[in-house]
Amino acid sequence: MNRNKIYASLAMAGLLLSYQACKMPAVVQRAENKSTPTAYANGGQDTTNAAAISWRELFKDQYLAALIDTALKNNQELNITLQEIEVTKNEIQGRKGEYLPFVGVKAGAGLDKVARYTSRGAMEANTEIKPGKEMPDPLPDFVVSAYASWEVDIWHKLHNAKKAAVMKYLATQEGRNFMVTHVVAEIADSYYELLALDNQLQILRQNIDIQNNALKIVRIQKEATKVTELAVKRFEAQVYKTRSLEFDIQQQITETENRINLLLGRFPQPIARDAQAFENLDLTPLQAGIPSQLLANRPDIRQAEFELAASKLDVKVAKAKFYPSLGISAAVGYQAFNPSYLFTTPESVLYSLSGELVQPLINRNAIKAEYRSANSRQLQAVYEYERKILTAYVEVANQLSKVGNLEKSYSLRKGQVDALARSVGISNTLFTSTRADYVEVLLTQREALEAKFDLIDTKKEQINARINVYQALGGGWK
Repeated sequence: MNRNKIYASLAMAGLLLSYQACKMPAVVQRAENKSTPTAYANGGQDTTNAAAISWRELFKDQYLAALIDTALKNNQELNITLQEIEVTKNEIQGRKGEYLPFVGVKAGAGLDKVARYTSRGAMEANTEIKPGKEMPDPLPDFVVSAYASWEVDIWHKLHNAKKAAVMKYLATQEGRNFMVTHVVAEIADSYYELLALDNQLQILRQNIDIQNNALKIVRIQKEATKVTELAVKRFEAQVYKTRSLEFDIQQQITETENRINLLLGRFPQPIARDAQAFENLDLTPLQAGIPSQLLANRPDIRQAEFELAASKLDVKVAKAKFYPSLGISAAVGYQAFNPSYLFTTPESVLYSLSGELVQPLINRNAIKAEYRSANSRQLQAVYEYERKILTAYVEVANQLSKVGNLEKSYSLRKGQVDALARSVGISNTLFTSTRADYVEVLLTQREALEAKFDLIDTKKEQINARINVYQALGGGWK
């Protein structure tokens, strides 16, 4: 019988004795044909995509670039992910070795004493090695041989297991890329938050100087009996309150610096930065391209895609365990009861060759359970893949909308700050000429300070939204 007929017979036996193959679940087929909307809301069909821009081109601040470079080398989460990649890489080698023959050599020695009043003992007592020389008792045994075993991968069980390991390896690579985008975005966001706090601290100190000057004027007016002690105390209270805010901001600066240091994998230390970069930052909206580009640019989507491919292969591996397995084993070497006879040819030569066909018939619960679990994991991978695509689209849509709304909000807040800055000067002039109440001056100063803080916060949110758009599009890892 030729090889094709043997394989055909084994296939028929496997199909008769195994589960009836289930059709691929509809949800899996749906995932394979997954499509995205043709465009984002209020977006066009322009395929220019900011994800193709290197983070070095987007973040041109030399201090920020140095921080990101350090983090990509020292960040603990990234280094942990790199070791996970090595683990999956070694898994490929292990799976690859399983469908190759296992070959080894062995050497051994032993001593065997057989009872005289047994069939074997009686037979050996009457056996002569040479005329007049009986079988030694007890019987030594010396052997030197090579052996090999090989499972013929008829149903591609081992081959599919190796391919699944490759898919998992590629998934961990994409997981590392996704971690890179996260680290780059988080450091950039924290860096600009630090610059925003520096600007708020600078504005606060300027405002303290303004309030101290106002307090001096009030004290002079009090001496001139133009105002009461109540006005002086209200101005003093305002100065104390504003000065206390200075320490709140300094604490926020310390915590933000330490958050950056943690991402860089180092102990707390000052963060070098250019405070002027906050005012001069380019806030030109980023090009989002079209939604279908997310499938290629987002590392987390690509990771889910590889994990889905691995889960499908795992189902095939689990299914193949229902089929017969064919194993071949062989050995060749020398064996003798006396070392002087060990390499005598052909008397001491041993060899063997055997084939084994194994088919599970009864109590296949473990195989059934493994097959069902593999199917469930496949469905999990499908839902995860769909969730990642949907999440990516929503993230981009939200951030694009936020960029547009913040741009309008910033323009209005800028007008508010300009108006209040003029009103502070006007209120001080009116107060000096006793044409305005001190409460109006205090209220105007407070509103002006809050408006300036809100303006900086809005710009910080603009920067944050721009960074988030870049990350959501899949930028930062290339």
